[in-house]
Amino acid sequence: MIFKLGLTGSMGMGKTSTALLFQKHNCGVWDADKAVHRLYSKGGAAVKPIQKYFPGAVKGDSVSREELKKILKKDFTQIKTLESIVHPLVSEDRKHFIDTTKFKINVFDIPLLFETGANKLMDKVACVYVSKTIQMDRIKSRKTMEYIEIKRILDQQMPIEEKSKLADFVIETFNKRDTEKQVLNIIKKIESDFNA
Repeated sequence: MIFKLGLTGSMGMGKTSTALLFQKHNCGVWDADKAVHRLYSKGGAAVKPIQKYFPGAVKGDSVSREELKKILKKDFTQIKTLESIVHPLVSEDRKHFIDTTKFKINVFDIPLLFETGANKLMDKVACVYVSKTIQMDRIKSRKTMEYIEIKRILDQQMPIEEKSKLADFVIETFNKRDTEKQVLNIIKKIESDFNA
């Protein structure tokens, strides 16, 4: 019996760094974005189906995220086709992780947890949170996306206020020390409930 904690939040709210804190404290971590990277890399399960529908997106036996971005920039409605290919493969990857994990508490870092209904597969859900101002400062400081791309991604995501209300735990990620304390409290709570 393993415990499954869904970890979600909007872009720039500290989800990845929070997942690393759970990992530091002996939790297994499955990362949806890393699963997509595996599926897109050479020999990955998404390469052939993506090549069929988006032939220009495959370069040297792997999926080029840059080429995919260009395709979606021209016609964002094609995101539905892409999701219909990728989401089932991501689910398979997650299932494989669940079947093979050696950890008692496992964290599932999934940006679109509620949007895809994956929250129903979790025992509990934690949502990371910061103010909109800090969120935008963090996103802009990465200098990896134009404003229109940021807006598109945020428009796909459920508002953070809604996610926070639906979550069992809300982790404020204003600074690392406080975030780590909150992570430890959640682990303790899960462990005490687990052993109850």
